[in-house]
Formats: sequence, structure tokens, C-alpha cells
Amino acid sequence: MSLLYICRYFQRKMTINFFKYQGTGNDFVIIDNRDQLVSKNDTKTIARICDRKFGVGGDGLILLEKSDDASEDFKMVYFNADGNESTMCGNGGRCLVRFAEYLGIIKEKAIFSAIDGQHEAIVTADDVSLKMQDVDAVQLHEGYVFLDTGSPHHVKMTEDIENLDVKTKGSQIRYSNLYGDAGSNVNFVEKQDDNRFKVRTYE
Repeated sequence: MSLLYICRYFQRKMTINFFKYQGTGNDFVIIDNRDQLVSKNDTKTIARICDRKFGVGGDGLILLEKSDDASEDFKMVYFNADGNESTMCGNGGRCLVRFAEYLGIIKEKAIFSAIDGQHEAIVTADDVSLKMQDVDAVQLHEGYVFLDTGSPHHVKMTEDIENLDVKTKGSQIRYSNLYGDAGSNVNFVEKQDDNRFKVRTYE
């Protein structure tokens, strides 16, 4: 993951510093909100910030906040690009851990809370490793499986994954009656050999 740039967002005559990070292709606007400068109820403003044509642009916006738990280094609050608070995002969590390191909040390790509970992370010069929640159950369905890692995942085995229209097929599943307004991440998986799988995802 990488820090792309540091800029400022002007809201109601107030200057808010923000940062842009990306992790495995997902990009996020990140704000240090320990002083509660950003309202978590202003979904329209969050959506405008994430808009790629009229705002900063990003797959989501993440706020770093103080945790109420003394054992935790910080709290993660994650919003989808539509401005609504969302389920846990692994790539977003990794980016936020790197941001916390940049701020000097943590060094080699981090413990933080998100909407799905507490997470641990290990930081090196090149990588951030994040522990997701244990998967309690895998639901088997005809043609796909469903599991919750803190975020819902619809997993479907496929062939010729490189030429698959992930956007079209993924959106059809995500916004179908299967998941309603909540939606689901959609993972298309192709087996490469006994030890390797290739995954393409629609979020």
C-alpha cells in the first residue's frame, strides 16, 4: 500500500487535512478524526468527497478515531463511497494501520476496533498484516458459497477468469434479491493448481 498524496478539503469554511492511501488496488480517503472534526452523519458530504469526478475520489472514506477501550490504539470508522457506514474492509484496515504508523500512534504492532470488533495488525517496512475475524460458518449453496469475514462474501468458482466481465456479473449478484440493500462482495475464483487460486472481486 502507499500514501498517494496529502491534501485539504474545505468544508463550511473549515480546513480538514486528508490523506489518500491505496491497498491492493483499493483507494481510500483517510482523515485523522481524533478531534471529531468530521461528522459521521453527513453522508452527502462523505459521498461528495469520494466522488471521482467532483470530489477527491475513492472506494471509501476512513476515519481514525480515539478508542473507548484503553487496550486499543485507535478506532476505525469506514464509509462506502455512497456515504453510508459499512462493514469491515480489510484493505482499508491495512491502510489505516499504515496511517497510524505515520502519525506515530503505533510502531510494529497495532490493536484497533472496527464495526465488527477488535483487530490486530503487524507492521513491517514493506507490509501490513491484518488479522480478520474468524469465519464461524460457510453457507453452501448451489453454484456458490457465502461467508462473513466481517464483510459479506459471495464466492463463486469460475473458468477463464481473465476474460470474465467481473463488473457486469458481479453487480448482478451484489444487487440481486439475494442480499437486498446490504449487498455483498462478490469473489470469482479460478483454481490454478493444487496450491494456487486466482481471485477477482466486485465490491
